[in-house]
Amino acid sequence: MIKKIQQIYDAIVLDRPVFTLLVLLTVAIISGWQAQHFELDASADSLTLEQDSDLEYFRTISGRYATQEALFVAYKPQRDLLEKSQMAHIATLRDALANITGIDQVTSLLDVPLLRSPPVALTELADNLRTLESADVDLVAAREELINSPIYRNLLVSPDFSTTALQLDLAVDTRYHHLLEARNQLRVTRDTVGLSPSQQFELTEATELFRAYNSDFNLRRHQLIQQVRDVLANHNDQAELFLGGVPMIADDMITYVGNDIVTFGAGVAIFIIISLAVLFRRIRFVILPLMTCGFTVLVMVGLLGFLRWPATVISSNFVSLLLILTMSMTLHLIVRYRQTLAGQPTLSQRDLVREAVHTLARPCLFATLTTIVAFISLLVSGIRPVIDFGWMMTIGLVIAYSSTFLVFPATLVLLPASQADIDPLSGPSFSAQLGEFTERHGGSILVTSLLLAVFTISGISQLAVENSFINYFSDKTEIHQGMLLIDQKLGGTTPLDVVFKLNDASAEQDSSEDDLWGDGTDSGTSSDDDLWEDEDDGFWEDESGVSEALVGTSNSDDRHWFTRDRMAQIRAVHDYLDDLPETGKVMSMRSMMELAEQFTDGEPLGDLELALLYTRIPAEFRSLVIDPYISVENNEARISMRLVDSDPNLKRNELIERIRTDLVEKVGLQPDQFQLTNMMVLYNNMLQSLFQSQILTLGAVFIGIMAMFLWLFRSITLAIIAIIPNLLSACFVLGVMGWAGIPLDMMTITIAAIAIGIAVDNTIHYIERFTSEFRVDQHYIDTMKRCHNSIGKSMFYTSLTIIVGFSILVLSNFIPTIYFGVLTSLAMLIAILGALLLLPRLILLTRPFGPEAAAKTDG
Repeated sequence: MIKKIQQIYDAIVLDRPVFTLLVLLTVAIISGWQAQHFELDASADSLTLEQDSDLEYFRTISGRYATQEALFVAYKPQRDLLEKSQMAHIATLRDALANITGIDQVTSLLDVPLLRSPPVALTELADNLRTLESADVDLVAAREELINSPIYRNLLVSPDFSTTALQLDLAVDTRYHHLLEARNQLRVTRDTVGLSPSQQFELTEATELFRAYNSDFNLRRHQLIQQVRDVLANHNDQAELFLGGVPMIADDMITYVGNDIVTFGAGVAIFIIISLAVLFRRIRFVILPLMTCGFTVLVMVGLLGFLRWPATVISSNFVSLLLILTMSMTLHLIVRYRQTLAGQPTLSQRDLVREAVHTLARPCLFATLTTIVAFISLLVSGIRPVIDFGWMMTIGLVIAYSSTFLVFPATLVLLPASQADIDPLSGPSFSAQLGEFTERHGGSILVTSLLLAVFTISGISQLAVENSFINYFSDKTEIHQGMLLIDQKLGGTTPLDVVFKLNDASAEQDSSEDDLWGDGTDSGTSSDDDLWEDEDDGFWEDESGVSEALVGTSNSDDRHWFTRDRMAQIRAVHDYLDDLPETGKVMSMRSMMELAEQFTDGEPLGDLELALLYTRIPAEFRSLVIDPYISVENNEARISMRLVDSDPNLKRNELIERIRTDLVEKVGLQPDQFQLTNMMVLYNNMLQSLFQSQILTLGAVFIGIMAMFLWLFRSITLAIIAIIPNLLSACFVLGVMGWAGIPLDMMTITIAAIAIGIAVDNTIHYIERFTSEFRVDQHYIDTMKRCHNSIGKSMFYTSLTIIVGFSILVLSNFIPTIYFGVLTSLAMLIAILGALLLLPRLILLTRPFGPEAAAKTDG
């Protein structure tokens, strides 16, 4: 069977190389055309668990409270914020931003209602509401109100009044949400009761419709953000302007990744060209590897474009990994070809290429299959972009193997053999020196490996699972500086909500005379009559005004929902969350209550005052301070907070669990009474799932690779020997991350699979070569030396080329790109040292190939 395949291969590829290359050129042209449809996706939908119940709950809550996505502009003026010229500049900036298509509304400190500048009576709110642009506004009082307002402080203006924010509410795309809902409903049906054939067709159609529209949506969102940046660039003459918000973070991540792929992809290619030129000193052995790698990447990208299968931030590294793995196989072929030419210089070019291909086809195949096993482990994560990454690498590895054994040999066979291509087998090489070191210092290698294992285990125990967006960008970048300013001056970055049901209304009536506020105040402390008759504070009118306010108003049933007992429950949750050191701005109905209490000398409002407040507050103010935080229909309250993402002590999963525990034990809620939601929870769920699926199942991955080794080597001893360097190199990278404080996040979580894929390749190639070389004289030391001077060279060349090439990634401003470059290079370094030091030492120690020939001694 194998010989038949080899004959067919020889007849097509080696005997008809021109035809083969024409076919491959056609495939490349088609792939290049389809590559224009390739895209990157960093939407929230691509960074969450596909079947996460918290995701469904978040979508429900977002619809219930009509929350809109928003961008934020941090505005740090050159002069005082309330100077006329500065306010005029803010107004000009606001108007320019409001004219951008896709922005629904822009809110600045010029637009928000002012209640005490001068004080306004409650019954006059609807007709006498002032803003900073009102002609009769008191600017001195306005400054104090903005700084001390429980709503505006640390949200709209910084506590020191040096910075303000403009909130850009993005227009809701109803078609986007309709298509998303249609797709998700069919997915839920599929996952619960299953789909009929017609429903399966509907799901396929709905998925394609959403994918196409989502692609257009992301493009329009990117263009909108760029328009906002253009406006900011034209208005930065009187203030420092920084853009922030979750939509911007997602878009910028894709922009950085895309730029890095282009910029540093070219840089990596240049470094690799230089490395190949230095190593081989032959132009053909520079161009051929680049042709092969380029063909692999082009076909894969074209396939993804044809399938309209977008890459995400997580899977965007597939290009670099395919480059590594294709380069590895190609360099093995080059070294084997040169060594065959050195040993058999009389062979024709066809036979030289044939011998190299036939010798390496089997070990390269098994290296590819074993690497696929490592990436297949990603399919159990439950996270769509991670699953996609696993499939992309699986398909990509098949393409890499195919292109290596098609492009390279079909091109090389057309070139004449040259004495300049000969690899001197007896010449000095670094890999040969490593063989000498292994022979003389075997004990030191084992001790060092043991110490590295201890270092690795202790480092892994310190691994943390975190996802800090602000730390994804270099502190020299504008996005980092802007996020830091918003974090420190304007209430934080990452959103987190607590939504909870309020206790039954019957309990309110029973407890109306109790101490509801926890401060010794009962419902009779400040009577309604006292408040109605007290006009000195300018907030409450006389009783006739109250009656007039309550008669004939809309939502008459809703006003009775606002009671002191319900407000007390909201106050308790709000105050607990506000006291947490990790939280920035906390907003809820409690914020409005605190504002109202400024007019009553801190006295809590009674039920009648609460009803009056709800009934008379202007609609535009209600949409700001009540509607986003109260659902009367569901007897529910929402507490919205932003976390200080730049806080180095922020432990996200620990904080979420602490809040859940404290809301029960300290605040007194029932476990089923509340739920945490928003992007903080969704991203944390993703990370925790990644951690469990990748770290806890790492053993299962190695069992799969162990099974592959058993099948390949037919020896349990050899399989165990082979797995040890792979285990050490993969885990060592995780150990270094633990010691260096590099968190496992959505960008670094796949590094274990990457390290395994790299290490497995070296191990299989070395053992395969050792097996064939041992048959020559059945002497372990001599066999090891020959292996180090033959296959060891190609292993070393591959590793050196990749390490040098990927070192350029440290120049990126996107920290995950830097981590990927450093950790990949480290994985290559440990893998090659494990394959050329620890692996041969273990072979010499255990002698898995049987006893040596009688004529030989151990030496």
